Amino acid sequence: MRLLVLSSVFVLTATATLAQGVPGAHFIENWDMDGDGRITPAEISEKRAEIFFMFDQNEDGQLDAAEYDLFDETRRADMEASGGGLKGPMAKVDQAMDRNFNDGDGDGAVSADEFAARDAEFFRMMDHDGDGAIAPADFKRGG
Repeated sequence: MRLLVLSSVFVLTATATLAQGVPGAHFIENWDMDGDGRITPAEISEKRAEIFFMFDQNEDGQLDAAEYDLFDETRRADMEASGGGLKGPMAKVDQAMDRNFNDGDGDGAVSADEFAARDAEFFRMMDHDGDGAIAPADFKRGG
């Protein structure tokens, strides 16, 4: 059920984003928890925890290989549907959500703690201008 809801959210926001043409709009719509147009480190942590929970289908506190495969497939389909694909700043989003990035002990499964431990690095990768928030300017070429 969680996956159905997540997939529906991705499809609906992808459609809205395509009409806007704002750099990074799809990402910001999905990750800006308070709707102010900027994503803070706390919002990154909150959203990553939410995503982890959605894909931890057996609710054991870790994403096993099958759960992570489904996460990869869903995430990449969402990125393609949003029109951004896996290039530019969105390549960094993909990298920061990838199993290799998040699997701190290299055992092939990602625990909730391992996933959360990478929140700050993910934020630093996306905050190109270093102003402490992720905003449309961070998605512009050279941003």
